[in-house]
Amino acid sequence: MNKRLVGMFTLSHKVAAYIPATINVNEEIDNTPYVEEMASIMSKEFGGATSTPANGFWMSESMGLIKEKTTIVFAYAESIENLDPIVDYLLKLKEELNQEAMAIEIDGKMYFLK
Repeated sequence: MNKRLVGMFTLSHKVAAYIPATINVNEEIDNTPYVEEMASIMSKEFGGATSTPANGFWMSESMGLIKEKTTIVFAYAESIENLDPIVDYLLKLKEELNQEAMAIEIDGKMYFLK
């Protein structure tokens, strides 16, 4: 480790929410308002957030292979004891966007909210 980093403040947890850019499984939408809301929630909980675009592929139970644009909103945190606001918002989006599942990654482990 670089000696200049010894004793520095660290954030040892990472939480990432995957925000789809589709509704009804495969109809494209502008996900900007949802990304901004998730970034706001994470910033309130963890002090900040970052987003990055990605292409996601997954096997739909009803439609086969789906390719979609998605945005990953993530934050690093000292503590992840209160994930309720993030999970609650993802579950709300699941219903609003008519998704089969929503994804959240916590410390490198992926969870699917069905």
